Amino acid sequence: MPSPIPAGAVQVSDIRTLALVGPAAAGKTSLAEALLQQSGAIGAVGSLERGTTVSDYDPIERRLQHSLNAAVMHTMHAGTRIHLIDTPGTPDFVGQSLPALEAVETAAIVINAATGVEPMAVRMMEYAASRQLDRIIIVNKIDTQGVNLAAVLAQIQATFGKECLPLNLPDAGGTKVVDCFYNREGHSDFGSVDSAHRALVEQVVEVDSAFVDRYLNDGDVDAAELHAPLEQALREGHLIPVCFVSARTGAGVAELLNVIVKLLPNPTEGNPPDFLNGEGEDATLMHAQPDPAAHVLAHVFKVTIDPYVGKLGVLRVHQGTITKDSLLYVGDGRKPFKVGHLFMLQGKDHVEVPRAVPGDICAVAKVDELQFDAVLHDAAEDDHIRLKALDFPTPVHGLAISPKRRGDEQRMWEILAKLVAEDPCLKVEHAASTNETIVYGLGDLHLRMLLDRLREVHKFEVDTKPPRIAYRETITANAEGHHRHKKQTGGAGQFGEVYLRIEPLPRGAGFEFLDQVKGGTIPGQYIPAVEKGVREVLAMGAIAGYPVVDVRVIVYDGKHHSVDSKDIAFATAGRKAFMAAIREARPVVLEPIVDLEITSPDHAMGDVTGDLSAKRGVVTGTHNGAPGAIVIKGQAPLSELSGYQIRLNALTSGQGRYTLALSHYEAAPPTVQQQLTRDFTVHDDD
Repeated sequence: MPSPIPAGAVQVSDIRTLALVGPAAAGKTSLAEALLQQSGAIGAVGSLERGTTVSDYDPIERRLQHSLNAAVMHTMHAGTRIHLIDTPGTPDFVGQSLPALEAVETAAIVINAATGVEPMAVRMMEYAASRQLDRIIIVNKIDTQGVNLAAVLAQIQATFGKECLPLNLPDAGGTKVVDCFYNREGHSDFGSVDSAHRALVEQVVEVDSAFVDRYLNDGDVDAAELHAPLEQALREGHLIPVCFVSARTGAGVAELLNVIVKLLPNPTEGNPPDFLNGEGEDATLMHAQPDPAAHVLAHVFKVTIDPYVGKLGVLRVHQGTITKDSLLYVGDGRKPFKVGHLFMLQGKDHVEVPRAVPGDICAVAKVDELQFDAVLHDAAEDDHIRLKALDFPTPVHGLAISPKRRGDEQRMWEILAKLVAEDPCLKVEHAASTNETIVYGLGDLHLRMLLDRLREVHKFEVDTKPPRIAYRETITANAEGHHRHKKQTGGAGQFGEVYLRIEPLPRGAGFEFLDQVKGGTIPGQYIPAVEKGVREVLAMGAIAGYPVVDVRVIVYDGKHHSVDSKDIAFATAGRKAFMAAIREARPVVLEPIVDLEITSPDHAMGDVTGDLSAKRGVVTGTHNGAPGAIVIKGQAPLSELSGYQIRLNALTSGQGRYTLALSHYEAAPPTVQQQLTRDFTVHDDD
């Protein structure tokens, strides 16, 4: 595929960066294709159905005809380099969408004209606003038969505010658009262009008192003179432009390219991202300077690990210039790596370039030290600089997996580590209490795609089952425990005796171990062995096989033997003394309680809240979401929410969605306690 990059480097002021975000089926991938074709980067628009688009190049994406990964592209138009990032629109893959916002000045929220404002559009608008990005709304599919575009604009303004004003308007039944920023004459499907032009100019001049005076005196201001106040209005969120397009027919695509070049910010005009210099509370806020001559600061916002190509780090240059043969440090690493090849990406194609300046999005291959969210720099003194962390949703949908073939556990962990490195919303852990490997994602689809990738990309087969709920055990009363371990098998024996007390701690306090032995009844060298025995019980559980939490253990007395005392004897004595104490301390099983946020159509609110109550849940509040939607906040036991999305789909005709995050642990009901403890057997042989 030919590269549209000219031989010479462009100026920073001639770079634009844009992330296409929003709900699935809004047409983001098709819009990216149309922009690339219109600007000459590709010869013809690719097809989702045929799997020929630039961005959806992954085999699984082509099979599903949906974006699953953020794809980076670039093009040139009117002497300006435009970097585009096409992102997935399904909430399960927001771990791919959110990092794209770290690499751009402008977030383009793409809305399907046929469906209007959807929850994912609201969500991405909120994220973009929290990162102080310039925002533009692109209404796609304006050629849809029977669509009411005036109603769509009204819904946009009702949802996001009156600062959402059209830069162009549909005309001739959505077959073309007319500019209303530079142009004040003519008509559109919405009526007079003049009123839309005046609304835009008035919104822009409000940020600059000198232009306000001119506007009041002259009745208008030449839009060509409004570049500076326009950029200020975009930075401050005082204006969120709306553009109308049809990626399918091409209506408005050329006009959108002109908007990107003429009106959207270059790297010197947008709000700079927040970097932190230092660690913890001592970290200070700093901003990169988009100066090609300064020290290099670049941020790795995407990592891919191909079984054949190796690791590829995709990065945004915020400061300085990166060239082939540059020496760069990764975070606080002490050894720099040499940039062997520098690429700009066109979907799956790598286009080698000689340099990248502030605003450029490029990639470096085969550098093992690269990882998601790493900051690259060329000065050792910049080793404590990092980008302010994104607030990712917590992955809570779990699936226990195991290799089909025995002995493949190590290889499974190696592959999972690569997949987790690519997606900040995937998590893998080994549950010691259940001896299960559990992968956590943002939803059922997220986990299904992980399994598909294991099978199709890495040729690795696994067995799956629902994970056990991460219950915990604790105590509710003080108690004492004692055990004498004595074993004689010929020759040297084993002897250790331990007296201890246990006390409950506040929920979430963890574990405390105190040595209050006096007089050397247990020599100091054996105290760590006693703690080791206690910690064995903490890990394996005492009444139901789950970790023990929120308990203080005080060892206060014991006995030893000058010949037979050994670490193993005191570890055993400590373990059994702790078990004995727990049985007398009114132990209980704790269940995880999660915070729920459910978005539901208004008409289904009663059904959703009633169903939540039936799951031992409580509603803690509600507020209005997008038009026609209600957001329900509540809490419920995690054990009651298995397959909840399926249930929510049934209650809301497929329009409901939810997120959850761990809130706290509380004692499970007696029936649950009995069920969990009934089959548990402690193997406590000497």
